[in-house]
Amino acid sequence: MRVVIAGSSGLIGTSLVASMRAAGHEVLRLVRRKAAAPDERGWDPYAGRIDEGTFDGVDAVINLCGAGIGDKRWDDARKQVLHDSRVVPAEVLSAAVVEHGVPTLVNSSGAHFYGDTGSRLADEDAPGGHTFMSRLTQDWEAATTVAQEGGVRVVLMRTAVVISPSGGVFGRLKPMFQFFLGGKLGTGEQFFPWVSLDDVVSAYRFVVEHDDISGPVNVAGPTPVTNAEFTKAVGTALHRPTPWVVPAFALKTLLGGEMAQELLLSGPGLTPKVLESRGFHFMHPALPAALSTAVA
Repeated sequence: MRVVIAGSSGLIGTSLVASMRAAGHEVLRLVRRKAAAPDERGWDPYAGRIDEGTFDGVDAVINLCGAGIGDKRWDDARKQVLHDSRVVPAEVLSAAVVEHGVPTLVNSSGAHFYGDTGSRLADEDAPGGHTFMSRLTQDWEAATTVAQEGGVRVVLMRTAVVISPSGGVFGRLKPMFQFFLGGKLGTGEQFFPWVSLDDVVSAYRFVVEHDDISGPVNVAGPTPVTNAEFTKAVGTALHRPTPWVVPAFALKTLLGGEMAQELLLSGPGLTPKVLESRGFHFMHPALPAALSTAVA
């Protein structure tokens, strides 16, 4: 297949490009500068500009664009960046796949679509939440409406926290545990949705290659854990004790109340019903297996 990927330089994108090519697919990367390599195509989503010919003969477009959720404190300006960096590229690509007759759009999304599910598990039929992150994710998905109404097969990848040897949330947490500073956050009873990088990449390739899949897809390990269980598992994997408790007020002081509450002190419990029902094979179905590859 011939596939265009936007956001190919990030944690998921870099691995996905390599995986798609290893599977025999041709990959073109959208870059926000003048194209400088044969596999690059330039674009400026905020200006609505994409290099001519980018979508010629393309079978699928994968959109991974979006500024880092936890990179900076959430003031009003940062929230606008988080929103625009997701919604604008999705709108531009949604219109482009309709205009050029591309049959498939795979759009990145997030586990926070569901908000805090308490003790409940959420499959793809569960309703959306009402937090900032929930509304942001819902807007992100709604930005693909033009493609959906134009007859394009649209897949919405609601991805959990990615467990990777470097980068991402786990990449930032690992040094804390290595220096004996790991501990549960708040009560530790909140869900901590997770998935290995290998399984995220495989899931994206899987939905591209299976044209019977559309709509929301939870990309999460099939064995949900709480933050306390996650903390214990990381400590075991790194051979470090995890006796500490980081109180909620300390996290809210450090990060801001809203950001700490939504990203660390609450969370959705995800079940990957769609992937499992289609026969997707998880390389790391349990957290210890995912962690073993990330700490090696």
